[in-house]
Amino acid sequence: MYVTHLECPKCNIQYDHNQLVQLCTACGAPLLVRYNLAEIKRKLKKEDLVGRRENLWRYRELLPLSNPEEVISLGEVMTPLLHLKKLGKKLGLSDLYLKDEGMNPGGTFKSRGAAVGVSRAKELGVKKLGMPTNGNAGAAWAIYAAKAGIEANIIMPIDAPMITRNECAIAGAQLYLVNGLISDAGKIVAGAVDKYGWMDASTLKEPYRIEGKKTMGLEIAEQFNWEVPDVILYPTGGGVGLIGIYKALLELREIGWIGDKMPRLVAVQATGCAPIVKAWQENAKASDFWSDATTVAFGITVPKALGDFLVLDALYQTSGCAIAISDEKILSNQAELASQEGLFICPEGAANLAAVKELVKSGWIQENEKIVMLNTGSGLKYPDTVKVSVPTLQPGDSL
Repeated sequence: MYVTHLECPKCNIQYDHNQLVQLCTACGAPLLVRYNLAEIKRKLKKEDLVGRRENLWRYRELLPLSNPEEVISLGEVMTPLLHLKKLGKKLGLSDLYLKDEGMNPGGTFKSRGAAVGVSRAKELGVKKLGMPTNGNAGAAWAIYAAKAGIEANIIMPIDAPMITRNECAIAGAQLYLVNGLISDAGKIVAGAVDKYGWMDASTLKEPYRIEGKKTMGLEIAEQFNWEVPDVILYPTGGGVGLIGIYKALLELREIGWIGDKMPRLVAVQATGCAPIVKAWQENAKASDFWSDATTVAFGITVPKALGDFLVLDALYQTSGCAIAISDEKILSNQAELASQEGLFICPEGAANLAAVKELVKSGWIQENEKIVMLNTGSGLKYPDTVKVSVPTLQPGDSL
């Protein structure tokens, strides 16, 4: 393991990575894992990846596990980077791609954070954890915790998709529903963590979920033969994936695997819950709490992200932007992706296509640029977003 320490990105205080540390004790900010990148650069070469399994663990030198042979894995994969030729042609884009995270265990990108987060928690001797969730993260941590022998206590909004409830329950997690938002669930978890001494697995309240999510950025770079795209769009709730992708690219640049060019990062939110968009428009360093948050893209219904300052910094540092999409456009683009490209993706991922259209229209995206949209999960996780009217035939009827 090449980890040197944990570090607060706000006040730069360092912490021992061999201890279970949740947040900076001085300012309450999330902690980031730091590596001896000079040593990695000296020892690891791109060709060393040849022959390794095509999953996130192929980047083990850039991951925080002491013993990679004892990781908790459910068969994670290097997700496909799909060239959307039909939709790209309609938009005048020859290089429009979608990275489909719905191919991972549990049908979402959340398995990346859970795989690394739970593996590291087990190494640190964690027996019980608690977390608030909009659904998919809780389901992912529940199934990985089950394999690790860690008790998972999951609290989600009562409106969360039923299938994610079922995933938690079948995996043996202690599941509770709250008549409110993820922010309300977070307050309950915080109280239980103080009372029972659980590890707090809330978004960014432990430093290892980011490390799993950052492997999306590592894969994108490798899949483009270490030439980064011009734009990466990411559906943003807590924003861990966007933070992770940016961290991955910075680390790849430091070890000399990519050049100085950085993709322009785009945070895509829903008009019914767009705190990052509002903050970016105001050139603010952090976001305000978004009251009465609601959107069909349930996974990004996060009124106030703990790591909002990290998301915004990534946007500013890469000359990126933030954009909000209506539920109506989210659903219509979900249907268009399915009918044109055969991809049934989640509403959060579909918001990216609507964002691309808006950014092409405004001229922010140019026709010769290489664009990557992150689809964070399978549409099968959100069956209720699809409303269809199908004629019923009787035996003997003809068409």
